[in-house]
Amino acid sequence: MNDSSFIPTAIGWILAIAVIIFVVVTVARSIRIIPQATAGVVERLGRYHKTLMPGLNILVPFIDRLRPLIDMREQVVSFPPQPVITEDNLVVSIDTVVYFQVTDARAATYEIANYLGAVEQLTTTTLRNVVGGLNLEEALTSRDNINGQLRVVLDEATGKWGIRVGRVELKAIDPPVSIQDSMEKQMRAERDRRAAILISEGTKQSAILEAEGARQAEILRAEGDKQAAVLRAQGEAEAIQNVFTAIHQGAPDDKLLAYQYLQMLPKISEGQSNKLWIIPSELTEALKGIGTAFTPKPGQGSTDDRPGA
Repeated sequence: MNDSSFIPTAIGWILAIAVIIFVVVTVARSIRIIPQATAGVVERLGRYHKTLMPGLNILVPFIDRLRPLIDMREQVVSFPPQPVITEDNLVVSIDTVVYFQVTDARAATYEIANYLGAVEQLTTTTLRNVVGGLNLEEALTSRDNINGQLRVVLDEATGKWGIRVGRVELKAIDPPVSIQDSMEKQMRAERDRRAAILISEGTKQSAILEAEGARQAEILRAEGDKQAAVLRAQGEAEAIQNVFTAIHQGAPDDKLLAYQYLQMLPKISEGQSNKLWIIPSELTEALKGIGTAFTPKPGQGSTDDRPGA
């Protein structure tokens, strides 16, 4: 009796545990928590049903199926360098970076099988079309223009996939090695030319400054000589004036005055700035007085004519 009653009890416990496990699994499968900045596409019986937004979501167990979550943030993808032929038949290697964002999870799931690979291939073909219409110089100097054209074409083509292309950047444009060597030589020659121009300009400015300094020095030297000559002339004039004043204040007779003038004339002539001698009228009168003094008066003879000589 005990064994026969134990079997139904054990079966009951097993069934109860199985039911509990089934309920737990069912509840676990019906509850989905979607993280922020992601979205989930739900299929019901194999067909699209809805798109789950971030937060707590409830699914119908065994009927609804949640596909892999899709990142709704802006993504940055760097593609490998691509060989591109320019208009002048030169092969350049271009490295690109694409910034894009999934805006429609349903379209990104059902409109394209692999949107990341599709963006890469579309970027490559568009890049070849754009750069193929430019020569090497234009390709090297028109990055902003190329970036703008790529963004417009990619954004228009990926719109139906639920993808928005925000920006396309060219990280590097590498011409062939031979062209790089030529460009490097050209840049080196240009740098040497600019350096030579700067050196020549510096030498020119130095010569100009040196000549200007010499000219200013000559001007200052001449100005100094001029001032010195003026001061010497003024000193000599003041000395003569002082002597002249002293002589006249002493009220000398004509003979003494003439004698003093005769002594001063050689000293006056020694001055380099003196080109003209000014003989006052008093000097002529004094000279006449001297001549009169040494001339015998009428009626007087020489000592030899005196009687008894």
